This record gives sequence, C-alpha cells and structure tokens, in this order.
Amino acid sequence: MSKKKNGPAWLMVLPLYLFTLVFVLGPLVYMVVLSLLRRAEVWGVTNQFTLENYKNILAPIYLKTFVESFRLAVISTGIIALIGYPFGYFMAKLQGRWKQAVMMALMIPFWTSSLIRLYGWIIVLRSGGVLDQLFMGLGLTDGPLRMLYTYPAVVIGMVYALVPFMILAVYSSAEKMDWGLVEAARDLGASAPKAFLTITFPLTLPGLLSGVILTFIPSMGLFFIADILGGNKVVLVGSVIQDQLTQARNWPFAAALSVVLMILTSAMIWLYRKVAHVKELEGLL
Repeated sequence: MSKKKNGPAWLMVLPLYLFTLVFVLGPLVYMVVLSLLRRAEVWGVTNQFTLENYKNILAPIYLKTFVESFRLAVISTGIIALIGYPFGYFMAKLQGRWKQAVMMALMIPFWTSSLIRLYGWIIVLRSGGVLDQLFMGLGLTDGPLRMLYTYPAVVIGMVYALVPFMILAVYSSAEKMDWGLVEAARDLGASAPKAFLTITFPLTLPGLLSGVILTFIPSMGLFFIADILGGNKVVLVGSVIQDQLTQARNWPFAAALSVVLMILTSAMIWLYRKVAHVKELEGLL
C-alpha cells in the first residue's frame, strides 16, 4: 500500500527535479568546468586544465572593475534600502483596495521591457530633457545639468530597476508580522520610535536583508544599465563578462568572472541565513 501511495508522489516531483538538473545545475556545472579550461588560439576552448583564468582576475584592471562595481552596488543598495524599506513597511499597513492599487502600480512596470523603460530615462536625463526643463522652469538651474552618461545617471537607473525587489521583500516580511506585539509595546509605555526599534525592525529585518541580496548582486552585473545611461564611463563586472563573451571571445575568462559572482552570491545568502535565522529569501520564495 505504501508503494502505491508513494508512486504518484514521485511522479509529481520528478519533473521538478529534472527541470532543476537540466536548467539550473547543468549550466552551473558547465560554467565551472569552462572556467577551468584554456582559451583556444582561434575559436572556442581547448581541453587543457588551467587556473590562469582566475589568476587573470587579480590583474589591476579587473580588480579595479570589481572595486568600482562594489562601490556602485553599495551606493545603489543603500539608496534602494532608504526608499524601499519605508515604502514596503507602509504598504503592508494598507487595507483593502489601497493595498491592491499600490501593488498594481508596483507591478505595472514589469509588464514592459526594462530596456524600454531605461530609454525613457534618456528623455528625462538628457540635456534639455524633462529634468532640465523642470529645474530651469523652477529657477533652480541656469543651464542644463548634463546628467546623462554620468555616474549619478547609472545610480538612478539601478535604483529605478531594482527598488521594486526591495519593496516586495520588506512588504512580504512586514505583512507576516504580528502587529499586536507593537500595540502591546505601546500599551506598556514604549514610545513609537522605541516600539519600532525593538519590535518592528527586528521582525522586518529578514525582509530588509533579503532585499539587500536581491539588489546588491544584480547591481554589480546589470551592464546594460551602465551602457545605456553611463555610456563607456562606468564599467561593471557584467560589462567585462559581456565584452569577453562577445568581443574578446574569451569564454573561459568570462566563466571565471561569473563563478566569482556566483560565489559572492552564495556567501551573501549564507550570511543572510546566519543573521536572519531563516532558510528562504523574503519576497522570492
């Protein structure tokens, strides 16, 4: 009887395991193996084991790229947290139609390509664009700001593209919170700031940390944002990977860079689980 009951269960789980093996584990293993091979002189790779691809990452030009990408990720993630945390927190406190309306407004941008939305920012940030006309109309500036193709423009693009993930992560954590604990703290004489710091913030910290992971790592690799809004002035690790794949045709080195990013992502998820004492990323799983 037990075999008959377990048989259908295995059949239901089998497609999930096959999908994970073929489309998740398979590409990861291929990427790691590719990073350990030597680049061919003309095209492709040779079946020669080497660690040269990882040694090349330590070259000053690539280390500088990692440092600049890390700095951009820190700045972008900090701004995203400052915007996304209060937005997600107050969104969880909304009721009925208001919550549905805000959720819909948050989801609508995902219905269109991120590339199209980023090209819209070119109209806003370019010289004589919407932002310049607004500031000059208000008398705040005498001339164009020339924001396009600058470092701040890339930061704006990163924040715009990734802030929904922070909002959803914090919202997912705050919605599951027991608001009765906050009311109890207030009844016992705690002020609103103290109740927030002792009750609300610790309970929503997993969502905040999850949002940091969901925004920090992508902000190091979203090369198309740097290309569109920063021109060639801002080079990210993702930009180097793209160039190695499409122009230099150095697939093993691109794979090595990807493996390093994968290790960094795994380390951040491990640290998140240790600090937040949870096994899943809020707003994702």
